[in-house]
Amino acid sequence: MQDIADRLQLSKNSVSQALSGKDGVSEETRKLVLETAEQMGYTYLRGNRRKPSADSMQTGNIALIATDFAFSKRNFFGEIYLTIEKEARKRGKHLLIQSISQQMKDELALPPFIQNRTVDGILILSHLSTSYMNTLINTGIPAVLIDHHHPNVQADCILTNNRFSAYHVVRYLYKLGHRRIGFIGNINFSPSYYERLEGFNLAHYELELDVNPEWIIHDALEQQEDMMQKMSNLSEQPTAWFCVNDGLGFLAISTLNLLGYQVPHDISVVSFDNGQLSQIATPATTTMAVDLETYGVRAVEQLFWRMEHRDAPFTELLLPTTLIERDSTAPPRELRKDQP
Repeated sequence: MQDIADRLQLSKNSVSQALSGKDGVSEETRKLVLETAEQMGYTYLRGNRRKPSADSMQTGNIALIATDFAFSKRNFFGEIYLTIEKEARKRGKHLLIQSISQQMKDELALPPFIQNRTVDGILILSHLSTSYMNTLINTGIPAVLIDHHHPNVQADCILTNNRFSAYHVVRYLYKLGHRRIGFIGNINFSPSYYERLEGFNLAHYELELDVNPEWIIHDALEQQEDMMQKMSNLSEQPTAWFCVNDGLGFLAISTLNLLGYQVPHDISVVSFDNGQLSQIATPATTTMAVDLETYGVRAVEQLFWRMEHRDAPFTELLLPTTLIERDSTAPPRELRKDQP
């Protein structure tokens, strides 16, 4: 009753009168309270009817949980969060948000609203530790993972089609004429980045291109010093680099400039995500765009479906990406008529 009162900005007593059919509220208010209760998943039980089980009761809340790091990435995850909040509101649910600190992860400490079971479902944004995610899932509260999955985590997942997206990047560069293509990412940071390397390798296999191990930088940090050290130590540069996110793409372009190369005159660069850094880089970066709004919509849809179908097999939904061609890519120098 308090949840309904808060939603409608009424007193709890007015809500009680409306639900019980007592005098004291107008018929219009009574109808509004009943409709709101139904939207929020509540059932008013009169007399000595049996109290519903814990599994069948609805709190009117869903949770969004992520690490401090994920919430700090506002350009990428911020739009997903805003869409989730909007979609939850459309379905009559409150969205409760909890940032998970490193200490909470280490201690497997759950947020109070999980311990008290005051949420109907959990959305887990980006990667937490496998043990922490399983601790959440073992509560029995329906959960959906967003932009993360792991073989040892049994839950529905909403994901970018990382392998095929990276595959299409290589095919795009190949059509421009590139045959010497490098990879920059940190495959230990996220399964998504490892999958992008797999797509990179698959395209090379199908196109019968050699993969030069020197051009596979799989432990890159988003730091200028680290990028400079790794790129300056190469005996030879490829004609194009594929970076697993826009941050690394931004750093790759700036580092190449510092090393005396011009992008794309000497070397092309493609990144991933279509975030702000890809748009403000000089030159603006060709990138694979992720539809962040669709991420939020499909995550909420899947969570509500899971809350109604708890025993159904778990599924993974792969969302496609779109290539945004900008100024950081061009045919290699040896193929351009304006070059010696």
